[in-house]
Amino acid sequence: MASIDDLKQKYLNLDNEHERSGPGHINQNLLLAFDYDYEETGAEIRIDTEEFTAICPWTDLPDFGTLIIKYIPNYLCIELKSLKYYLLSYVGVGIVQEHAANKILEDLVEICNPKQMNICLDYKVRGGLHTSVSLSYPNE
Repeated sequence: MASIDDLKQKYLNLDNEHERSGPGHINQNLLLAFDYDYEETGAEIRIDTEEFTAICPWTDLPDFGTLIIKYIPNYLCIELKSLKYYLLSYVGVGIVQEHAANKILEDLVEICNPKQMNICLDYKVRGGLHTSVSLSYPNE
């Protein structure tokens, strides 16, 4: 069995075991949209996933969250498989929670130009703190 002193150096080197990439690795080019024929209805579309993951840029530890997207389409809808692949591009990316939420909203608005969009990125508790970031377009 290893002593506390023996483990101390190994513990201090744990940060060196994980590689992360920067926000430039988020691939918004994966996002696709298709024509929506019912823009006059004002229907609200809700998409959610409990599988959002990115990396804290300071600790290199994963941040897990639930992402909820609600939008009223103008003339384009977000294609779901492309959204899944886009969200997967965040895995391994070092980005603060608040920036991740803003980047997602920015990219989704750019691809589908909705009448209205709200997102909530609700992170799991980490370090005893709970973070939830909510944003709207247009900015309310």
